[in-house]
Amino acid sequence: MATHKDTRASQPASAMAAEIPDKPGDSYVQSFARGLAVIRAFNAERPAQTLTDVAAATGLTRAGARRILLTLQTLGYVEADGRLFQLTPRILDLGFAYLTSMPFWNVAEPVMEELSAQVHESCSAAVLDRTEIVYVLRVPTHKIMTINLSIGSRLPAWCTSMGRVLLSALDEATLDATLDASNLHAHTPRTVTDRHELKQVIAQVRRQGWAIVDQELEEGLISISAPIRNRQGRIIAAMNISGNAQRNSARQMMKTFLEPLQRAAQNVSDRVALRG
Repeated sequence: MATHKDTRASQPASAMAAEIPDKPGDSYVQSFARGLAVIRAFNAERPAQTLTDVAAATGLTRAGARRILLTLQTLGYVEADGRLFQLTPRILDLGFAYLTSMPFWNVAEPVMEELSAQVHESCSAAVLDRTEIVYVLRVPTHKIMTINLSIGSRLPAWCTSMGRVLLSALDEATLDATLDASNLHAHTPRTVTDRHELKQVIAQVRRQGWAIVDQELEEGLISISAPIRNRQGRIIAAMNISGNAQRNSARQMMKTFLEPLQRAAQNVSDRVALRG
């Protein structure tokens, strides 16, 4: 199987530095943006870094990186062990604030646990962040991918079932811009990389209200997804069931899992609507 990594983890230093505009507008707080860049410099591949490492990863001067690291250390988000800096568990407060602000977060988890127990496969929920999906809930069963997916994991939207459900909610101009910014390369021999064909696939998802991806992201991985909607009917997240092709074919997954998945997604959507 091919190995897929979090796109943030493999992002080059020059790309991370480029996310801080040289000439921001009046409403842009550059020092705050630089602080976030320092936080994002730490990941699974670089959990502990020296001052020089952080400066190189963010494109900041050593003096600038040092001021930010010491500020974060004072606030409790970073700790130092000799020359090495690393994030502290307090950093999770930032992500948890987002999760608890989502209208479906608390109501979706028990529904997903029940669905996973019913179908005996992993169940996840994700939201769209530009060209990627971000996992916000996950009920795992079998390990079916070469990476360990968890809350906060990112995958490309265009070749995942949850991503295609979320992309189907975009208007044409936004969809085009998102695909323009996506790296449409083949992860497996089955991956749809032709832009015109991909837009047709997304249009089909929009018409039928669900998506299935058969071994396009990783060989052996099949995933089927349905939308979670808010009270106004707008898609705010996607829920999926993922399984191994050795246990179930794409046709079998549609026959067995689509209906319970749609019921579960509608159940969550109904509960979201009741919240106002």
